[in-house]
Amino acid sequence: MDSRTMLSQGLARSLFQMTWPMIFGVLALMSYHLVDAFWIARLGVEPLAALGFTVPVQQSFTGFQVGLGIAATAIISRTLGADDAAIAQRQGGVVVLLGSAAAGVLALLLWWLRGPLLTALGAGPEIRPVVDSFWSIWLVSAWLGAVMYLGYSLHRAQGDTRFPGLMMLVASVLNMGLDPLFIFTLELGLRGAAWATIVSFSLACLLTYPRLFRRCWIAFDLDWTPVLATLRQLSSIGAPAMVSQLLPPVSAMLATGLVAGFGAAAVAAWGLGTRLEFFSLVVVLALTMSMPPMVGRLVGSGELAAARRLIRLAALFVLGWQLIVSLLWIALSDWVLPLVSADASVAAVLQAYLYRVPLSYPALGICMLMVSVNNALGMPLRALLISGLRLFAFYLPCLWLGAWLGGLPGLLTGALSGNLLAGVTAWVLYRQGMARLESG
Repeated sequence: MDSRTMLSQGLARSLFQMTWPMIFGVLALMSYHLVDAFWIARLGVEPLAALGFTVPVQQSFTGFQVGLGIAATAIISRTLGADDAAIAQRQGGVVVLLGSAAAGVLALLLWWLRGPLLTALGAGPEIRPVVDSFWSIWLVSAWLGAVMYLGYSLHRAQGDTRFPGLMMLVASVLNMGLDPLFIFTLELGLRGAAWATIVSFSLACLLTYPRLFRRCWIAFDLDWTPVLATLRQLSSIGAPAMVSQLLPPVSAMLATGLVAGFGAAAVAAWGLGTRLEFFSLVVVLALTMSMPPMVGRLVGSGELAAARRLIRLAALFVLGWQLIVSLLWIALSDWVLPLVSADASVAAVLQAYLYRVPLSYPALGICMLMVSVNNALGMPLRALLISGLRLFAFYLPCLWLGAWLGGLPGLLTGALSGNLLAGVTAWVLYRQGMARLESG
């Protein structure tokens, strides 16, 4: 979708058309991870623990591919906004070649360092054989996931979110269907989950990349001048974006450590609450994927005023939508609690969580949106600053201060306060950055 189409049919309609496919795609991805865990849990404690040790390693892959995808979307969409489709094709080729090679190197490095990594993560000797039999296949699936995601990013950069949303849905449903076949019928156990992912991701790649070539959205007739220019742009945006993606897991570990001081029931309730939070922010996550190509097109075509209107429209929607979601959690808490936990102590903590933390979801949504928008505007360091301030200047300090002043209820109030402060700060920093762009 080019800037002229967005302006002619209206920004609100364009935003809806770009966002709704990504909502279904994100929901499908979340569902496949849950189904994976469900089937693997039936194999026993050790396979489930081995899967658990892949989570922080998977986050390194996710941070890499999302950071590179953010950079690719920002660069290519601005190039297309300036009506230079040939350069955008070459940029797509550089992204795929560089990203695939770098993801392969990362996979090999993680396999080579698996011993020290497992020791650092606290894996016992009984887990090592299970991990050794699983990680080589799983790392191949992680590499394929990165390659697949890069193809989706190139589609989004071209203004097409329907195809990647559909592919996310198809790959996830196929993965969920193949899980019991590979794990139990073929008796591959834990490795079967990785093989199911390899098959589904391979099919997604086979459908995604030929389409890129048919649409002339990617080219490998590269010469060094555009290659070096693209590499510089990718590193200037991609590196801060990758760091920004790796900050939340670090913050989550520190927050869990604080909560652990209040006992196992508190940790269990906190874990359930964070999972509910992730589902609560699905629409915002979809917007963080759909907004960058739209903003990039408008900025590339010199329509900064329209970009500002689009961002304001998305921010107002996030505030209204997340407020409704927050109030629904409070209103439905008595009905939700028995469904997610039969333990009375866990339910009591979770109820306190639902009465406080969801009220900060509008501000948290604004913060997430502003990180995405600032990357799209070509201000990756400002996006990284917003992400870092949210976690380490507001959220974690407010958690600690709240716990110190008011125990566990105070900690939950601290989570609410930290997100509110972060949302206001993110909006102020965005406004300052946009003012600089408009004046410069």
